[in-house]
Amino acid sequence: MRILLTNDDGIYAPGLLSLYKVFYPLYKTFVVAPESEQSAVGHAISLNSPLRVKEVYRNGRFYGHAIAGTPADAAKIAIHEILSEPPDIVISGINLGPNVGVNLLYSGTVSAATESAILGLPAIAISLNTYKDPDFSYAAKFTKRLIKKIEKTRLPRGICLNVNIPALPASKIKGIAFSKQATIPLKERFEKRTDPHHRVYYWQIGDGFLNEVDKDTDVYALSQGMISITPIHYDLTHYPALAAFTKDFSINL
Repeated sequence: MRILLTNDDGIYAPGLLSLYKVFYPLYKTFVVAPESEQSAVGHAISLNSPLRVKEVYRNGRFYGHAIAGTPADAAKIAIHEILSEPPDIVISGINLGPNVGVNLLYSGTVSAATESAILGLPAIAISLNTYKDPDFSYAAKFTKRLIKKIEKTRLPRGICLNVNIPALPASKIKGIAFSKQATIPLKERFEKRTDPHHRVYYWQIGDGFLNEVDKDTDVYALSQGMISITPIHYDLTHYPALAAFTKDFSINL
């Protein structure tokens, strides 16, 4: 099996390296990732600037290709240009910090996976629920088990999996929850500051969610110490509303 690894934390991120160490001995493994951190860029792609590509080496050995672009750029150029043939699956991560709820819309990690799904490939996005002192070892091992399962049970075309893993010892993880995406808004505020030149600037701060979340969501599962797995797709159509508009809504031209 051919595996493409990518992320939004950049090609030098330890989460990406942890996946590489797990998969490189077992599969034909390729790394194509942004050359610098691209967190929260969403599904942006580069149209007005070139995608420069450079080879990256670790300990004197070829490691992968760094892209001067976004996570979606990395997935696109890897699949269309860098790899001699498409991978069998794309893994994006392991992200530093969770990607649950409405954060999926902002996440570069998730966007690399959904871009791969758009291109017709099975893909998963993996995130670890911490921003401090991460230990990616269990998350990488769980990803390996998940990939072996996907080898036997192929994902439907156009679908990718968004996986969030608690930052807990394996013995304290309470199970796996197949969850829907929470959609309640985030608590957000902007801290107003002044720089040394007396110019005002703002720092955006997120602080959880506005309301309690439903128990069948990714946010709740992760809060309970469970691994959350959510099948997602790039079709943003709201079909009940489409049916209602088609039936009842008319506009004179």
